[in-house]
Formats: sequence, structure tokens, C-alpha cells
Amino acid sequence: MESIRNIAIIAHVDHGKTTLVDKIMYHCQLFRDNENTGDLILDNNDLERERGITITSKNVSVQYKGTKINIIDTPGHADFGGEVERVLNMADGVCLLVDAFEGPMPQTRFVLQKAIDLGLKPCVVINKVDKENCTPEEVHEKVFDLMFELGATEEQLDFPTVYGSAKNNWMSDDWKNQTENIEPLLDMVIEHVPAPKVSEGTPQMLITSLDFSAFTGRIAIGRLERGILKEGMPISLVKRDGTITKSRIKELHTFEGLGRKKVTEVIAGDICAIVGVEGFEIGDTIADHENPEGLTSIAIDEPTMSMLFTINDSPFFGKEGKFVTSRHIRERLTKELEKNLAMKLGETDSADKFMVFGRGVLHLSVLIETMRREGYELQIGQPQVIIKEIDGKKCEPIEELTIDLPENLSGRAVEFVTVRKGEMLSMETKGERMIIKFNIPSRGIIGLRNQLLTATAGEAIMSHRFIGYEPYKGEISGRNKGSLISMEKGKAIPYSIDKLQDRGKFFVEPNTEIYEGQVIGENSRADDMCVNVTKEKKQSNVRSSGNDEKARIIPPIIFSLEEALEYIQKDEYVEVTPKSIRLRKIYLTETDRKRFKI
Repeated sequence: MESIRNIAIIAHVDHGKTTLVDKIMYHCQLFRDNENTGDLILDNNDLERERGITITSKNVSVQYKGTKINIIDTPGHADFGGEVERVLNMADGVCLLVDAFEGPMPQTRFVLQKAIDLGLKPCVVINKVDKENCTPEEVHEKVFDLMFELGATEEQLDFPTVYGSAKNNWMSDDWKNQTENIEPLLDMVIEHVPAPKVSEGTPQMLITSLDFSAFTGRIAIGRLERGILKEGMPISLVKRDGTITKSRIKELHTFEGLGRKKVTEVIAGDICAIVGVEGFEIGDTIADHENPEGLTSIAIDEPTMSMLFTINDSPFFGKEGKFVTSRHIRERLTKELEKNLAMKLGETDSADKFMVFGRGVLHLSVLIETMRREGYELQIGQPQVIIKEIDGKKCEPIEELTIDLPENLSGRAVEFVTVRKGEMLSMETKGERMIIKFNIPSRGIIGLRNQLLTATAGEAIMSHRFIGYEPYKGEISGRNKGSLISMEKGKAIPYSIDKLQDRGKFFVEPNTEIYEGQVIGENSRADDMCVNVTKEKKQSNVRSSGNDEKARIIPPIIFSLEEALEYIQKDEYVEVTPKSIRLRKIYLTETDRKRFKI
């Protein structure tokens, strides 16, 4: 049996996980020298490439000094925490990356907590030591303190460390001593990460991810805990609730490089993909045919936020999308539930409205963006946090918020957060930047990023993680400006927009098609105002000089999907179609809005 190491790479956002995996793949010569594979190889879907973040966990395997290393790359955002929780079960050790300048951040803490609870052996990589003003030794101390605080065992606290720069392709035992390659890191993995523990007995494998192929159907992926699986072998599928169905393995694949290799048998400890098993979910166990024993299922944190998804019933429905009916949306959301463990779907009293629960605005907006690109049209209501009643008290989710921004702008940030019922915990200066920590209700985070980025000229970096439920903190004032609402259906005429510019800011370009009840701008006052931007200039044959001054139109504000979701009020929807994102009132006509005031 060749020796195997299974390792997950965990870290905060942008501390260099995917870049490190690239360098490991290059070092182990997965590609021919003439292949141009680019960088961030594992971030392979369009959304990941555009946003520059990892969204789904992926695994790749490399050979190093006769050992097969299965590497799992994980996302760093709190919103995709479900991805991290589900794949850590496949690993025997974790590689914790920490930025040598920033030190342990909120998400470092979140993922490390999960790994320590599972009893995995951590190896620490202090990355980006080429940054100026960085303090690798201090960071090393902080990582130790953090592990101690999270209740790590003696063995876990005795972690090995390497220093280096994944981008510049070197790792070393001492940060002052630059080397030529990343071998010290791989040597550390082989030496310190334990080989998979293989206990005797019948086969057991927990399904931790699934893949889909149009050719063979759904594929179960997981790590074989014990026993041997063979091609064509009959097995039992033990569901989460304990029910057992019989099935048979058609094909077995193990991971090799970025792809998979078909094999006839898999031994315990390796990560494999199984084709031919039907009706499984993530968290089920593949066990022996004769006497099946289930494994404990994956524990996933509860969602903290909900959004209402509904069919697109605006006057422009069906113009751009292929899938517009509630049946299509329901099928797509149910399909998403299979892969997306942190998401839940709830029914409402109406057949074409669905409550979707998730970890945060980003988590759900990635789903909406994916659906939009697949040709769906839908509308989304204002994000709401999930309020629970604990011991007869109304409680809401609280998050720890860390803001990193230039020192001279820190006052504005504190002001914004305290208005939203945040409490400041600590302030520390690092170079010319300030790092401020708060506890803030999840409600307060919705819409905060936009305000902060505007106030700090785009320099603020925000990260937050869910702590728990605390008693309700009281009302938080929402947006203090009203909306400009279109009165008519038609084209937005530049002449009208020009005349209405002192009433507020516009969200639509001149000559865009608009409809009655669409939100086309932000009023400069607190109440909503109906305006008619479809009016053209009256043409008459009386000439007068100086009447035809040029229309000077300020460029409109164009929202991204998250910004739109955070911007809307409770009586508004975001209408999402493959080509456009529009804001609208739930009730399109003025009389309906007065009659059914929300």
C-alpha cells in the first residue's frame, strides 16, 4: 500500500490558499513544462474567477517522494463555512495559512475551531513574509495563543511551522533564510500529518461531496474510513435518519492530479469517487452489504439569514430568461440543497414564493448569480435575519466584526457601527492602518459594507463571523432616503432625467425601458416620490433663443447584486434576469401601495 496523506488547507480570505495549491502542483510536476495553466488553477468557475475568491471546496492529488498527498482547497469566507465543515471530515491534518502581516483573523479562528474539534493535527504556514512591516514571530505566538484559547490538546499545540511566500515560490524553517522551492512545506506535511488511521472491519465511507456528470449521473465523493471497496461490489447506503437501501458500485475512481483515474479497488484512507449509487445525500454512509454500520453524519451550523425568492411577475417577465415559472425555481432550489449544506428551503403560504435560508448575503447572492447565469428569472425580497425565541426572550444572531482601515478614517467606522447597535471590543494600530473589533447584530451588517467603502474611499476591509444568539438589541434605522418611482411604462428620456436631477440620484441610464412601479432612483428626502421620466420635450414652432440648453446627465449608480439586495427596503423586490438587475416596489401602482401599506 502506497503511503497516503490527506490534508485540508484552511485560512482567512486572501491569505493565499489557492496560490499555495498552485505552487504545490507545479512543484510536483503535474503539468508539462510547455503547458500554460495560469494561476489560481482550482478557482475554475466563472464566478470564482471574477470575484477572485474560492466558493466551493475542491480536491487535487499530487505525488511527492513516493507519497500520495490529497490536498483539499477550501473557501475563506464565513458565508461558505458549510463547505469547510463538510470537507474537513476527509482530512487527517490541516495546513493553517496565516498572513505574516495580518496575523490570525476572524475566519482563521472559525476554521481552526472546526479542525481542532475534529482532532486534526495542524501544520502552520506563515505566508507572505515578503510583505514590509510584517512580524512573523509575533504571528507565530498569536497562532499558539489562539490554539490554546480554542482548547487544543498538547499534541495539537506542538505544531510544526514553516515560513515563506507562496507567491514567490519558497518556504523555509526560518523566515530570514530564503530557499529555492517549497519542499520544506511538503516535507513537513509528510513528517507531521499522520497517515490515515485504518481500523479493521467492514467498509465504511462518509459521503462528503457530490459531483454530477451528465453521462453517469450523480457521483459520491468521500474518504474510505476502513475496509476495501471494489468495482461491481454490492453495498448498503445508510441514510442520515438510519434507513438503509441496497445498491451496487458501478465504477470507482481515485483522484490523480486535477482529474480522476478509474481503478478496480480502493483501500482505506484514500479519497475516492463512486459512480452508480443512486439516491444518496451528503452525510450518508456507504457501508457493508451484509451488516451495514453508519458513521456519524456531518454537523453543520444553522443558517442565520433568510430571503424570499419568488417568480418574476414584473411587466418585463420572460423577455430574457428561459426558466420563469415557479416549478423551474422550485426544482433548481431543491437541486441546490443537495450540494449546498448550509442552505435550507422553507415553504410559504403561496405556491410561487419560497423562503431560502443561508449564512449571509454573499452566500445567497452567489446562488442567485449562478441561477441568473443559467437563464432563470426571479425576484428576491429584503434579506431578513432569523430571530429565535430562547427562554421566552426574543434573540437575534450576533457577529464579531473586524474592520481594517486607514487610521485617519477610523472615527467614521466607529460611528457607523455604533449607530447599528455595535459595541467596540478593541482597537489596535498596525503600521498606518487600524484594526477595530466589534460585536454587532447580523441585521446591522446588511448594507454596512457599501457605507463603509464610500466613507473610506474603498480602503476598508471588513470580515465577520457568527458568534451566537443574544437578546434583541432594538430597532436599527434602515436607509434614510426614499425612492424615486417611475409613474409610467416607457423609455427613460434624457430630457426628463435632466430636469429631475435635483430630486435625487438615478439608477437607470437614459433610453432604458422602464415600467410603472420600478425604483429608478434615490430621493434626496426620506419619503418615496413618483416621477415621470418618460415625458419628452414639447415641440412647438415658436422659436426662442437660449431654450435648448444641453442636458447634462450625471452617470447613474449601477448596483451589483449584493449592493441591490442590501439597498432595498421591506416593500421592494430585486428583479433578477440573465441580463439585468432592477429594483421595484412590491405593489406597482400608487393606489395599491397606499391600500396595502407594508
